[in-house]
Amino acid sequence: MAKKKDKVDYQSLPDFPLWEKIKGQRIPLSFELEITARCNLNCRHCYINLAPHDQQAKQQELSLQEIERLAEEATSLGSLWCLITGGEPLLRPDFPEIYLILKKKGLLVSVFTNATLINEEHIKLFKAYPPRDIEITVYGVTPETFARVTRNHRAYRHFRRGLDLLLDNGIPVRLKTMALRSNRDELEAIRDFCQPLTKDYFRFDPLLHLRYDHNEKRSQEIKAERLGPQEIAELEKGDPERLQQLRENCHHLILNGPLESEKPFLFKCGAGLNSFSLSYHGLFRLCSSLWNPDCVYDWRQGSLADAWHNFVPHVRRMESSAEEFLANCHRCPLINLCLWCPAHADLELGKLDQPVEYFCQVAQARAQVLKDGFFT
Repeated sequence: MAKKKDKVDYQSLPDFPLWEKIKGQRIPLSFELEITARCNLNCRHCYINLAPHDQQAKQQELSLQEIERLAEEATSLGSLWCLITGGEPLLRPDFPEIYLILKKKGLLVSVFTNATLINEEHIKLFKAYPPRDIEITVYGVTPETFARVTRNHRAYRHFRRGLDLLLDNGIPVRLKTMALRSNRDELEAIRDFCQPLTKDYFRFDPLLHLRYDHNEKRSQEIKAERLGPQEIAELEKGDPERLQQLRENCHHLILNGPLESEKPFLFKCGAGLNSFSLSYHGLFRLCSSLWNPDCVYDWRQGSLADAWHNFVPHVRRMESSAEEFLANCHRCPLINLCLWCPAHADLELGKLDQPVEYFCQVAQARAQVLKDGFFT
């Protein structure tokens, strides 16, 4: 785990940090703040959740004073937007205080929640200090499916109560779902339920991360919930808006020939370009999925400015010498259709620079759907 790195020459990193390259002008930053890893549900696919009464996790959580310091440092760097997430953030009894600390710093604040803990006090808070948005994942539209995913037989009733409280009080929500083996047969019904209620658009996500704590039993459960590559491609093909976006951006998603790069950089995604993530116990990462020990910074022992100016460029300039990576992912023209990235590769295989066969298969299936779309 890193605390501090020597400064690097930004000019040697043409893509980072982005706002240092735009005539010295900062672009707005955003960040995710995981205020807990604990959750009152026990979803089969979750890569982070711990038991709601996990005392060790509770003791490690950021204090209100630390969150105040974080908010001050983040806004000083130019942050405009913050996502409060977890775990289930409403499990923390001091959630209102956390929310107000961030709001009073002038941040646009979004909240990810399962809605099962929403109560009248939360409604008063959100009406007095409106969030940028509230995102809720809908695991099913029947109590049976909801219970199968969450392993909580009362979850659906509490979810509907919380959602109705938000909607009845005019608080806009954005609804989404995870595409799972356990709710595959209800995905169309979930879409029909969500679309009239969500404030702008409904989306589904087929990407299931493995456990960041490397709990093998739980990771096997996650793998069992994954849809097959062809199933994912067919779902996207059956979503007109999503398919249209894929078609319109095909020239960006399927590159014209293999990638060419002077240096074998690992990170070609947007991780750390204008956003970052902070864990419930103070670990700074370029994105919420990146847990490799060489890619996390102990913010409690340092500062956000040091992490952003010095540590992130260090991670962004990491290179690979792995022949399999250099011959495949590094040069693959389908990289933008792929679920692969260094963070996901590390969760899957314990290495940042290893191809993942399942991700390759998904990319090929998506590419075939796009190819067929131009000839039908």
